[in-house]
Amino acid sequence: MDHIRNFCIIAHIDHGKSTLADQLLIRTGSLNERDFHEQVLDDMDLERERGITIKSHAIQMEYSFAGEKYQLNLIDTPGHVDFSYEVSRSIAACEGALLVVDATQGIQAQTISNLYLAIEHDLEIIPVLNKMDLNNAMPEEVKDQIVDLVGCDRDDIIEASGKTGMGVDRILADIIHKIPSPQGDPDAPLQALIFDSVYNSFRGIYAYFKIFNGELRKGDHVKFVATGRDYIADEIGVLKLKNEPRDVLRAGDVGYIISGIKNSSEVKVGDTITHVDRPCKAAIEGFEDVKPMVFAGIYPVDADDYEELRASIEKLHLNDASLTFEPESSAALGFGFRCGFLGLLHMEIIQERLDREFNMNVISTVPNVSYRAFTTRGEMIEVHNPSGLPDPTHLDHIEEPYITAHIISKAEFVGPIMKLCIDKRGTLKNQVYLTSDRVELTFEMPLADIVFDFYDKLKSISKGYASFDYYTSGYKKATLVRLDILLNGEMVDALSTLIHKDYAYNFGRKICVKLKELIPRQQFDIAIQAAIGSKIIARETVKALRKDVTAKCYGGDITRKRKLLEKQKKGKKRMRQVGNVEVPQQAFLAVLKLD
Repeated sequence: MDHIRNFCIIAHIDHGKSTLADQLLIRTGSLNERDFHEQVLDDMDLERERGITIKSHAIQMEYSFAGEKYQLNLIDTPGHVDFSYEVSRSIAACEGALLVVDATQGIQAQTISNLYLAIEHDLEIIPVLNKMDLNNAMPEEVKDQIVDLVGCDRDDIIEASGKTGMGVDRILADIIHKIPSPQGDPDAPLQALIFDSVYNSFRGIYAYFKIFNGELRKGDHVKFVATGRDYIADEIGVLKLKNEPRDVLRAGDVGYIISGIKNSSEVKVGDTITHVDRPCKAAIEGFEDVKPMVFAGIYPVDADDYEELRASIEKLHLNDASLTFEPESSAALGFGFRCGFLGLLHMEIIQERLDREFNMNVISTVPNVSYRAFTTRGEMIEVHNPSGLPDPTHLDHIEEPYITAHIISKAEFVGPIMKLCIDKRGTLKNQVYLTSDRVELTFEMPLADIVFDFYDKLKSISKGYASFDYYTSGYKKATLVRLDILLNGEMVDALSTLIHKDYAYNFGRKICVKLKELIPRQQFDIAIQAAIGSKIIARETVKALRKDVTAKCYGGDITRKRKLLEKQKKGKKRMRQVGNVEVPQQAFLAVLKLD
């Protein structure tokens, strides 16, 4: 165990984490020139295009240093806030972390939140200043920020470049010198932490784990503590570029287990593996079920594709256990699914993957969060959909989820950012100047107001400088109302939203005006109304197309014209009773983009 080092890399999006990982793989000889391509650990097209890590990876490297052979396990982590639970489990499996900061951009929000996670788990932090080869690097300023944040000496900060390979040898030396080897008892009962899982269509699910105590042999009878299920370890091994089977893994090792599991919900990240006949006394702390935060309806554009959409979402769910879905139907959109996502980026990625990997063209409804509705009887109902809200006569009060948001920006943008957050019902909790021109703002805000367009607005008012990170802080009482949209008195369920009482009037007004532009004119008037309960708060009318029935009258008595107009009036009345309003698809998409 003295020659094992387990570490992860902490960085904000686009600070060069995957590129630096490539250099470590090349230096340790884990990659030959022929297999090399940029960001070798990001194997999804989407990850490459957006430059983000969506799925974490783990890889084992072997490195000879001062005549000794060392085994280095890099447990990669996704950088985005939506996947913070996965990050916390990956960090729990390590003893040290590389803190990678971009020398051109300085410290940003997700770097800080993941760093706090690492410090909570007592990890040894090695600060690395990346992208030193760029002309616009500001090494001295960024070093000051790192010293303030971590409290290390300036000499401890390694200057490096993932592009050119500068500083990589020093990083490897520091990993061996500074990061402690894993502590554990090889003779104790087996205790291993699952930090990730991957689906393979031939072998089922690969669960990635780190052994804290004990040892695991091929063919052992093991059980997963949180789910209570037991399996036979058909194959165990270590994670190189290709998986390599082994007969035994001991305390401190990182590896994978295949036991023919076909259902991804049986393998939960953070669960503990132990032996059936000699179980460990306690599971590893920190396990929690990942709860989706944002909900949206996903419907096929063509109603005939419903079964195909179901199959696609089920296949996606095998790769991504944090996606939840249940069937629902809408009068306007037909059959579809109500899906739960970890956050907005997660929702965007799922939609993009449905389009790319399964060629599914889908419409999504307005995203909303899960509320808790309390009835007058004292029951608590989780509401994921506006139509699931209990009748107002039985409703006592509603609670909505709140988040604590950390925003790091240049000092010149503080005013507009504060105004944006306060408009979104945020309250300022703290304001700290990290340097003379960089400020960290802490707000408490309702999650529902962030789901819509908060991130885009934040980026545009701060000219792309502000970085944003959040975590949920609990539920608070809210004055929410259900806003319904009626067309000729008929409710369109896909356009219903739960909204704060103060914003309902303006929002209802905007939707009515927008729908008036988008709904094509018919032979009869169409009334577009926004209603809260039975009270109409806004109305627009799409005027009827008029046919000139008096065109054939030339000269003669006025009564002839009046007779024809009366006849037309009766026909219009009859028509309105059976008239059906077609809502074009752009209308649903336009509501999503309402400013």
